[in-house]
Amino acid sequence: MFLGTHHPRLDDKGRLFLPAKYREELAEGLVITKGQERCLYVFPVEEFQRITEALRTAPMTAKAVRDYSRVFFASASDEVADKQGRITVPQALREYANLCRDCVVIGANTRLEIWDAHAWSTYLADQEQAFADLSEEVLPGIL
Repeated sequence: MFLGTHHPRLDDKGRLFLPAKYREELAEGLVITKGQERCLYVFPVEEFQRITEALRTAPMTAKAVRDYSRVFFASASDEVADKQGRITVPQALREYANLCRDCVVIGANTRLEIWDAHAWSTYLADQEQAFADLSEEVLPGIL
């Protein structure tokens, strides 16, 4: 499970330090792809394989499945962290997420998300009230 908020910086070569607490879990490799709201999703290989299998069994006759699969897989890049715990974020994905220097890496349960720092703070500010309002709808009777 991935939790927390971290503030790494992207270097001039497009590399990003993974949070130290996740390096062991991601040591075998990871997959970076486009996420929603212009962030990047980072999946451990095993989780990406689970999603791949779910999409493989989805009906290809459904246009939404085809559209989502095309973008999801076409933008995916498999990476392995170097000995210092850095991953290279491909240029096309950096452009999609508007990553320049200051980034935020958040834990999002089964994945990490990489955000431009300004985009994350804007998103978080916009979502604070919705988060409070949705707790009963998303987790009825639990919180």
